[in-house]
Amino acid sequence: MGLQRLATHIDGAYVQAPVHRKEQNRHSPWSQGSRPGAKRILHKRSGIEIAKNRGARYRLGPELEICGYGCWDHYYESDTLLHSFQVLAALLESPVTQDIICDVGMPVMHRNVRYNCRVIFLNRKILLIRPKMALANEGNYRELRWFTPWSRSRHTEEYFLPRMIQDLTKQETVPFGDAVLVTWDTCIGSEICEELWTPHSPHIDMGLDGVEIVTNASGSHHVLRKANTRVDLVTMATGKNGGIYLLANQKGCDGDRLYYDSCAMIAMNGSVFAQGSQFSLDDVEVLTATLDLEDVRSYRAEISSRNLAASRASPYPRVKVDFALSCHEDLLAPVSEPIEWKYHSPEEEISLGPACWLWDFLRRSEQAGFLLPLSGGVDSAATACLIYSMCCQVCEAVRSGNEEVLADVRTIVNQISYTPQDPRDLCGRILTTCYMASKNSSQETCTRARELAQQIGSHHISLNIDPAVKAVMGIFSLVTGKSPLFAAHGGSSRENLALQNVQGTAQTLSASWATALDWLLHDGRRRREAGGSSCWDLSCLSLSPFCCAWVASPLLPVVKGWKCSCQAFSQGPHDSVLPPMLPLPSRALGAPIFEGKAPLGLCEPCGGGITPRGRPRDTMGL
Repeated sequence: MGLQRLATHIDGAYVQAPVHRKEQNRHSPWSQGSRPGAKRILHKRSGIEIAKNRGARYRLGPELEICGYGCWDHYYESDTLLHSFQVLAALLESPVTQDIICDVGMPVMHRNVRYNCRVIFLNRKILLIRPKMALANEGNYRELRWFTPWSRSRHTEEYFLPRMIQDLTKQETVPFGDAVLVTWDTCIGSEICEELWTPHSPHIDMGLDGVEIVTNASGSHHVLRKANTRVDLVTMATGKNGGIYLLANQKGCDGDRLYYDSCAMIAMNGSVFAQGSQFSLDDVEVLTATLDLEDVRSYRAEISSRNLAASRASPYPRVKVDFALSCHEDLLAPVSEPIEWKYHSPEEEISLGPACWLWDFLRRSEQAGFLLPLSGGVDSAATACLIYSMCCQVCEAVRSGNEEVLADVRTIVNQISYTPQDPRDLCGRILTTCYMASKNSSQETCTRARELAQQIGSHHISLNIDPAVKAVMGIFSLVTGKSPLFAAHGGSSRENLALQNVQGTAQTLSASWATALDWLLHDGRRRREAGGSSCWDLSCLSLSPFCCAWVASPLLPVVKGWKCSCQAFSQGPHDSVLPPMLPLPSRALGAPIFEGKAPLGLCEPCGGGITPRGRPRDTMGL
């Protein structure tokens, strides 16, 4: 009976063999420079220590975890490679990494070519450097810009280690390429993120060649319903070919506009045995599953078509490891039972994913909170609800005993004794909402904005931009002698658009100074970050740069998706505290109502703004 105890770490995965006990652990990603990679990995609550305490003997981290996936053009810098090897050296000599196979991700340059690699080591010896063979280069991914795929399947070369690593490992060269590990009790293969999504994934040939455990280190960001596809790919892979599959993914914001939603899992023979949370504020999460390798072997032996293909499979280079992933005590361990994957609804994903991203951005930027212009329409209301959802998750994390979240909250509100209990109270401390009205704004939108602010507990202010608009138009009239009119007052369509631009500019400037000076009303130390919103069906990039949807904001959590999903989120019963924000008729922003009818437009009314120019574009995002 071969039982393996496997541990996967949502920001890393761990394994311990024949009793396949799998554990999944997750860390939030930090790009190099945000926090030292070695300190994060060796943190006392890190997955390595937790996995070892649970008996795991294989640890798998996420893609490019040492430097951080979001380094972008910093990958061009030789310092990124140097610092990655320095972190690797710290890991090699740490006692925490002894007696457990560690699989970490970092960039490696081989023969003057930069590769996205897995570095697998055990007891101060590097076993294998495995480069990524299929790079993601669509949507938000640009890996071909920084890396080159390894194109030599089932081939290894000698890699000459840097001297700092040679001094620690006493190795001059190590295998570099497409190979698998062979321990005393099983065979382990590795995939990297995109390789699972390709038509001919490496796990197919690995499984035919006798690899029983396949690990996948990912840097996969959140897209609505993407988790469904991940689960399908993993269960289909193990269902057709048998075997055990560990998927470890990053979780959190890596300093850019993407949110990595983990979904770590442990699967065997087409069934899932452990599921990691998709959205969580915890930096570390560990899942365990005890699986029997004999189940894999008997499952494969019964599939004759698979065995015929396996008999013709070309062998992989094997790296022998004088180590076992199992021990005699595992023979008495009870095996895990398969579970049914629990999916979030699209509305729940909209509520939780961007909210987690907002929290990571807020705590790492060390700002005092957010300032959000409310228009009274569905888009800005949805953004406000996302921030409120963030407050709900923060309070829940504090109630569950997350000391790191509590420390971050106290830093943000600048009160060392504050403990959040009520999401509305926390929202009032970190969110300021404002309604920027003009003479063309309706009382209905003003009332909606005020009522929403009361419901979620935000600090709400109202201001009028007419003096700023009047001043700008006065200067224009003084210089040119002309006074443009809205179409409702006899002006042309170009005049109408120009006046909306002026109002949009006034709103942008008002939001900017409100953001810059809002700190005077609160703790007096740090400013707030401007928040914004846009239609899910209409990319902000297709709007005028002065649209109120932008409000000069670096934060646009509601940017892509579908308008109906956004409306369903705002109206859905996800939290009884949230008010139903029904969408208002779409009209041209900031244009006056003429004969009881508002000029039609593509954006929500927000007390002033701009109509879209150009064709709306649909792109990917949160």
